[in-house]
Amino acid sequence: MAQTAQSKRQAQARNDRVVARWIWEAFIRHRMGFLGLAVALMVLEALMLGAFSYLVQPMFDDIFVAGDRGRVYLVALAMAAVFFGRGLARLGHKALIVWLAFSATAALQSMLLAHLTRLDQAFFKRNAPGVLIERVRGDSAALNAVFKSLITGLGRDGSAVIVLFAVALWTDWQWTMVALIGIPLLGLPLLALQKLIRRRSRDARIAAAASSNRLDEAFHGIATLQLTGTEAREVSRFGQIIQRYVRKATRAAIGQAAIPTVMDFAAAIGFALVLIYGGMQIIDGTRTVGQFMSFFTALGLLFDPMRRLVSLTAEWQSVLASLERTHALLQIAPDVSNPAPPHAPVPARDAASVELRAVDFSYGTEPVLRGLSFFAPAGKTTAIVGPSGAGKTTVFSLLTRLADVNAGAVLIGGQDVRKMDLAALRGLFAVVSQDTALFDESIRDNIVMGAEDVTPEALQRALTAAHVDDFLPQLSDGLQTLAGPRGSSLSGGQRQRVAIARALLRDAPILLLDEATSALDAKSEAVVQDALEQLAEGRTTLVIAHRLSTVRRADQIIVMDHGTVVEQGTHETLLAQGGAYARLYALQFKDKAAQANSP
Repeated sequence: MAQTAQSKRQAQARNDRVVARWIWEAFIRHRMGFLGLAVALMVLEALMLGAFSYLVQPMFDDIFVAGDRGRVYLVALAMAAVFFGRGLARLGHKALIVWLAFSATAALQSMLLAHLTRLDQAFFKRNAPGVLIERVRGDSAALNAVFKSLITGLGRDGSAVIVLFAVALWTDWQWTMVALIGIPLLGLPLLALQKLIRRRSRDARIAAAASSNRLDEAFHGIATLQLTGTEAREVSRFGQIIQRYVRKATRAAIGQAAIPTVMDFAAAIGFALVLIYGGMQIIDGTRTVGQFMSFFTALGLLFDPMRRLVSLTAEWQSVLASLERTHALLQIAPDVSNPAPPHAPVPARDAASVELRAVDFSYGTEPVLRGLSFFAPAGKTTAIVGPSGAGKTTVFSLLTRLADVNAGAVLIGGQDVRKMDLAALRGLFAVVSQDTALFDESIRDNIVMGAEDVTPEALQRALTAAHVDDFLPQLSDGLQTLAGPRGSSLSGGQRQRVAIARALLRDAPILLLDEATSALDAKSEAVVQDALEQLAEGRTTLVIAHRLSTVRRADQIIVMDHGTVVEQGTHETLLAQGGAYARLYALQFKDKAAQANSP
């Protein structure tokens, strides 16, 4: 047991060194010029503190006790210069540190987003959006503390301790030793508190991620909460999560606050002893009041930065608890990566056939595709139908390498997609799905994303073909109208038409349609279906659809069930066979007839 605990401590120490080296290499080393200037200003501030404590002796001995009028102006000007210099130095280093802290944190957040956008879909199935938001925004904020607390503390307070300690020693080295006699007693309590703070801070970050995820789910599902009358239930659930965070964060904060408290105990012992020892010497006449006041001022100023320096150990543990999670996140390698060159050639438009050969795929331990094989000819429309959970959408993920097969192969134009350049492969596809991904940007920006050097003529052709220009006059700012969060400013049909215009503008040789009209009313569906037919012209098109009426004119229909092909043929051929497709079609036709006859 003891050996296991020691191994864990050694592993933790190694990990701490790795994280510290990463912080230095990525965020501090190339900022050393500005940091050096900031630290120089911190040293200047510390020197002003030392000068102030030193000037206390002539103020008492020469002015207040000896009554030397000639030195009043000199000491007063010196004191004013000290405070003036200290104020300018503090302003300068605080401004530099704040800028460095925010710029480094922004760089880390950009680094995290860039890394996360390269990870595959399996990662995002395991990690909820709210948790990832907290990892990017919350955990990375600890880097701010590296500059604003740790570096500032080491630079400003470290310099202050050295300068004030020197003044105290210069005044009386014996008094200094007596004053610091309680410092060695801090060792064991500080070690225990550091371990507690590290553990509590890590727990608090995990609890914060859980609260962010709950908020994300509540805001995305707000309509469902309101329609089902479960607002109070959701608030209660969030309250339980946030209370857990409060408990853990409070424990971490108490641990951090305990460190300066321990320091105060040591200071209390030192002050009491030096007051007794020094006071007796002043009464005996071997030391002056000015000497004692200068020493006492230096000592009083010394314990404050010492308290902050000792507190930095707690701050460092809290920073490590967050940044080790951030560093670990950056070490996650995507399951899907770009292959090493030379890359397989990308097929021309007229050769962009799609083939799956004996493909197996699973999410974790749950199999989704089992030996799936089919061929979709170039320039033709292939529909993929089947019950929910048959694996239809997974096929699209494998084609675009949002995930990779466990066994078998996916080929485009006869080339294995795993051997193609990843960006070139994904450039072969235009996708229109049921859940249209629009961003809170202008409609124009949503349409042209992913397309390069878009001419006004090409944009207008896409707008016309996708029937976007049918509703543009109704919008306040036309193409510059903001789509709203997730396209919320547009109707379902309008969002689909924007997505189709985006796909038209990409002019990709392969078109993937995933339930593109399933959420639309009859009028919107007719308009969108017309736009989709124009989009599919001359392209290899794969269509996923539950409504079989939308795929009747497909060149071939693939019927899937439990991750494999059970039937394949045209609409008429499959109906004549009387198999799975015919049963699905009859069931849908029966449902439509029942709806038509219902009052």
